[in-house]
Amino acid sequence: MPDNEPYLTELAPGVHAYVQPDGGWCLSNAGFVSDGASTLLVDTAATERRARRLRDALLTTGAPMPSYVVNTHHHGDHTYGNSLFAAGAEIIGHAACEKAQLATGHELHAIWPEVEYGEVPVTPPTLTYEDSMELEVGGTRVRLIHPGPAHSVGDTIVWLPERRIVFTGDLVFNGGAQFIAAGSLSGSLRALNLLRELDAEVVVPGHGEVCDPEVFDAVESYLHYVTVLAAEGRAAGRTPLETARAADPAEAGFAGLREPERLVANLHRAYAEMDGLPPGAPLDLAVVYGDLVAFNGGRYPVCHA
Repeated sequence: MPDNEPYLTELAPGVHAYVQPDGGWCLSNAGFVSDGASTLLVDTAATERRARRLRDALLTTGAPMPSYVVNTHHHGDHTYGNSLFAAGAEIIGHAACEKAQLATGHELHAIWPEVEYGEVPVTPPTLTYEDSMELEVGGTRVRLIHPGPAHSVGDTIVWLPERRIVFTGDLVFNGGAQFIAAGSLSGSLRALNLLRELDAEVVVPGHGEVCDPEVFDAVESYLHYVTVLAAEGRAAGRTPLETARAADPAEAGFAGLREPERLVANLHRAYAEMDGLPPGAPLDLAVVYGDLVAFNGGRYPVCHA
C-alpha cells in the first residue's frame, strides 16, 4: 500500500480510526464505533471521492451505514462528506458548529478552487447540543464534550470512557502545527487540560497518526511557543508577519512540524486575544490568509484532498 493511502486501524473491538496520511492540509482523520447493528461515524472527509472511500472502508468491516454522524467542528475537511451519510442518520454537532457551517458554506472552494470536491452540498448538523451529550451505540457509551472555543468556536471531543479512546478533532494535530485562526489560543490550552483529565489511553487526532496522550504535551509546547512569540513581537511593535519571519522554529525544537506557515495565522489570533478580542471572535481572514501566503513565499499552501 502506498505511504499516502488512507487506512483503517482497529483500536478496540468495534472501534476504528480512519487515517489519511500525511495529515496535511485537508487530509483529516475520521473514525467509527459499531457493533454490527448500529454505527456512529466521526467526521466525513473533504471531497466526495474521499468520503466515498471512507464509506467503503466502513462497510468492509461489516458495519452498517451510520445512524449518527458526529462533526468535531465545522471545517469542510471534516464535514464536506456529510451528505453521503445523511440518509437515515442524525448529524450531530455543537450548536456553534451548525451556525458556523451554515455561515461559511463552501469555504474550502474559495481557498482552494482547483480541488475537485465533487457533489458536497452543505449538510449541517440536524441535532445540536451546548455543553455535553451522551449516546450509546451497540453498548458503547459515547460522550460528546464541548471544550469552549479552541480550534474553532464549535469543537466537539468524542470520548469513549469505557474504551479509554478519544477522538479530538483538530484540537490535536499530530506532527503538524496547530491552527487556531478560527478559535482561541487560551481556549486551546484549556482544551488540552480537559483532554488530559479524561485519562485516555488512545488518541485519534484530527490530523496525523493515532497516538498516545504524550501528544498533548507536544501540542501544548507549541502553543506556549506561540504565546511567547506573540508577547515579544507585540511588545517590540512588530506585526504578526514580522514576528513570524523573525522567529526560528528550529531553534525552539519545532523544525519537524508540517505546515509551518500556520505560525503567522496563529500569531494573529494571539495578538487579537492580547488586544482583548474574545475567544473565537472573527478575524479579518483576508489579512490572515494574505500574511500566511506571504510567509509561505507568496504561494498558497497545497491542499492534498
